[in-house]
Amino acid sequence: MPTPDTLLLTDQHSRRAAWVLGLSLPGDTALYLLLPMFAPAFGVSLPEAGMLLAANRLVRIAGYGAVARSYARHGERRTCTLAALAAAVCALGYATLTGFIALLCLRLVWGLAFAALNLATQALATAEPAGAARRAGRSRAVTALGPMLALPLGGVCALWAGPKIIFFLFAMAALVAVAVARQLPDAPHAEPQPEKKSSKLPGSLDRFSFVEGLVLDGLFIIGLSYLGRDLLPGQPVLVAGLLLSVRYLAEIVLASSGGHLADKHDPTVLLVVFAVLTSIAIAGFGFGWLWSCALAIVILRALLLPLLPTLVALRTPGPGRIQALATRSVWRDMGAGGGPVLAGLLLPVVPAAWIYGGAALLLATTAMDCLKPHKR
Repeated sequence: MPTPDTLLLTDQHSRRAAWVLGLSLPGDTALYLLLPMFAPAFGVSLPEAGMLLAANRLVRIAGYGAVARSYARHGERRTCTLAALAAAVCALGYATLTGFIALLCLRLVWGLAFAALNLATQALATAEPAGAARRAGRSRAVTALGPMLALPLGGVCALWAGPKIIFFLFAMAALVAVAVARQLPDAPHAEPQPEKKSSKLPGSLDRFSFVEGLVLDGLFIIGLSYLGRDLLPGQPVLVAGLLLSVRYLAEIVLASSGGHLADKHDPTVLLVVFAVLTSIAIAGFGFGWLWSCALAIVILRALLLPLLPTLVALRTPGPGRIQALATRSVWRDMGAGGGPVLAGLLLPVVPAAWIYGGAALLLATTAMDCLKPHKR
């Protein structure tokens, strides 16, 4: 049974890791808004923009295992310091470089950096079973603060000074993250063991992670930016930036509530309820109710976010937790990596109602599959 001092220290470490990630994220977050709308300014086409936005997730599919082993060997301090430095370099590159190859290299570096930061925040939030869901929710809330401020700032700056100059500011924010990372613990962890062959088949949480990434981190985000050019009134970059900012504001306000609910109720049932409601909103988004349904999606997504790490920690206690968290992140990245590419290919030629209606059905189906009894 952990002592109050142990829980307090765990809370502190979780909060600091969340700040490191939150200060490192603005460059990547703003790129999702600005790259599809200002692709020529970055020297790429719209399909190439989709591939660039997917590249950072795709590299994590291959690299998460190595990142998890490095994280276990070196601990949070060194891992997060190097990752925050990489975030600063990438943001500086977005401000100064153009062309597909140069940006692709930056996206690959950021992908591995985010893998390390994301794994550290989840591992520290779930380090003690007591209060894990609450810490996971609060961690998401802290992490969302940087992106929430970066999106409208990036939209305003894009109109007045072009889409690239704002990334200098985001590089400085990442350097602040380096200083915070130096306060994290440096103790190594037990090296994660490779999963058994029998466990490599995707389970219900794997499938849900994949579809959640595909729909909410891929199709929805790119669709909002793309469809916003024609359907949102006024300056589309400002409106889309504000709405995407509301997505992170919802995490700040509601992610902790989702964590508290998961501490009191069955997180699997909550996951299914929130996912089905999200599916309804996704379908409405595709049929043209852009504003209202997008707002519903970002609110429900905020409530969903703390549930999956909590479920992973409950189903995989002990030393296997870090590897299990990394595996779920890989599946989410597989979906989220394919989402922008799929959106870039389909949105110009396929009716939005078909794309998002199918996505809604897929999300609801995989969520309900999580109700089946879990087998270790």
